[in-house]
Amino acid sequence: MASISDLEKIASQVRRDILRMIHGPQSGHPGGSLGCTDFIVALYFEMMKTNPSAFSMDGRDEDVFFLSNGHLSALWYSVLARKGYFPVQELATFRRINTRLQGHPATHEGLPGIRVASGSLGQGLSVAIGASLAKKRNQDTRLAFSLHGDGELQEGQIWEAAMYAAANHVDNLIATVDCNGQQIDGSVDQVLSLGDLTAKWEAFGWSVLQMNGNDMQDVVRSLEKAKTLTGKSKPVVILMKTEMGSGVDFMMGTHKWHGIPPNDQQLQDALLQLEETLGDY
Repeated sequence: MASISDLEKIASQVRRDILRMIHGPQSGHPGGSLGCTDFIVALYFEMMKTNPSAFSMDGRDEDVFFLSNGHLSALWYSVLARKGYFPVQELATFRRINTRLQGHPATHEGLPGIRVASGSLGQGLSVAIGASLAKKRNQDTRLAFSLHGDGELQEGQIWEAAMYAAANHVDNLIATVDCNGQQIDGSVDQVLSLGDLTAKWEAFGWSVLQMNGNDMQDVVRSLEKAKTLTGKSKPVVILMKTEMGSGVDFMMGTHKWHGIPPNDQQLQDALLQLEETLGDY
């Protein structure tokens, strides 16, 4: 069991990784990656049963995770590397020619930890439902987890999948929505308001929880609560409030850092705000 302090230290290092990875090729998506760091760290280092040294595509007898908003790849790669799926030094190849660490996660290079290509928004919930149903058929008691952006909920396929999961009692699935209120073109409310998400998900037949995604203690507590709701005939969704760019003051509170890399000075300014806890790659 990792302590909250231990998880926060890992999260600080992961945020450093994200910034350095995106700065290197001058390409990537820092805002959402920084905002969701605490959640992914808690998931991999505390909540999920995984087997990094013997990764398999079917994930039998393991919890499995699907990153639907695949542009948060720098975050996922850092956590996978720090967890032991592949060497931490490989993070330096992010978005380079012939790398396994592509801008959006892909499977054809065989990167351990990745079970499906993602980044075409709206598809990840359907994939997670499929994995959940496979586990039920295999009498596998482990869970499927997925992460989605709030702007992604503007995609119709999400709601088809939500309806299907409830109708078929996919109760071994925990989906999380990053509710940072920002997307590439502006605020979610300005682009296409989502209205009352709690009421929508409940109307679609899901159990709904709220979570502060930038408070590690609340993240762990909420994920533990979500796990207690599985196996009760309903899928579970967590509406996770985060701040885009969390951890770096000048990146917070705006959509402008959705897909813009930091320059040399901005990188140094950002790294000064984050403790190096596990050693930079």
